[in-house]
Amino acid sequence: MTSDGAHAGKPLDQSLDQKVIDGQSGYSKPFLTLYDLVVYRGTAPLLWRCPPAVSRKLYDSSVGARHMDIGVGTGYLLHHAKFPVPDPRITLVDLNRNSLAHTAHRLRRHQVDTVRANILEPLPVAPRSHDSVGMSYLLHCVPGSLREKGIALAHAAAVVKPGGIVFGTTVLSAGVPVSGRARRAMRSLNKRGAFHNDADSLDDLRAQLDLHFDRHELTVHGCVGVFRAWTAA
Repeated sequence: MTSDGAHAGKPLDQSLDQKVIDGQSGYSKPFLTLYDLVVYRGTAPLLWRCPPAVSRKLYDSSVGARHMDIGVGTGYLLHHAKFPVPDPRITLVDLNRNSLAHTAHRLRRHQVDTVRANILEPLPVAPRSHDSVGMSYLLHCVPGSLREKGIALAHAAAVVKPGGIVFGTTVLSAGVPVSGRARRAMRSLNKRGAFHNDADSLDDLRAQLDLHFDRHELTVHGCVGVFRAWTAA
């Protein structure tokens, strides 16, 4: 199943802030063929100092039988994840049609639904319908400070069952160790509009997790915040 979210009766594209559109526009079909290499063998371990094993372990320990992924990339982590059941149901949420199509095809061995939506708006998905939500390397691509885009965590929390888990990773620029190379890369990515994390701090991420969840775990690997958060049971 494929669906497009809408806001105030307008087509999705017309309801989006230009910065939101720009942030996802680089995920072209050619780039997606290189994405796994660029991110999980390149920037994540070499610049952000967060090896792919950290993300793999996060997914293996967190995905549920009814799982939603927001900001799907190529589906690398879902493709390798160890689900708790042999027949998981997966909902893919992204603004980029290329990412949705690429990931749905990659995961075609599973039951997959795709939803094109903006995480800064309430998701067009039944509330309390999923066991888990993954948000891998997403928040640093969303415009605004964490105090503003933290609403994305609230929208994710709304679709998990009581006691459900929302988990993910995000590249931070303050309150974590950032190397000179990483700082230069962040500056360039923010200037291009691919990143929006020049004001993203560890303290602000922790505050948003406190605000939207009953409890959470937050660790740091390099300059990446790794979180697992649970709604009230």
